Amino acid sequence: MPDKKPNPHFVNIVLMLASACWQQLGKVPNPLNEKIERQIDHAKLTIDMLIMLKEKTAGNLAEEEEKILLTTLADLELNYADEAKKESSSDGDETKH
Repeated sequence: MPDKKPNPHFVNIVLMLASACWQQLGKVPNPLNEKIERQIDHAKLTIDMLIMLKEKTAGNLAEEEEKILLTTLADLELNYADEAKKESSSDGDETKH
């Protein structure tokens, strides 16, 4: 039985959420105003949505869809951990800026 072909709509959902998350992590500028707008709490919610998507689609994805989802999620989770660590170490410094 041949592998399922990736559904472009599924891939687009994953990439859309990932793009929003990169912006929320402050890794890319907001395309509307070209400013870095870091929203770490929103990034966590977006990652949680991708985790839920992974759980709800388990066993139903084409190999390429699963690879895209898992790779994207791993990259975002690593970057989130890094940004959350930065935030917790700079909490006392916010009033100086």
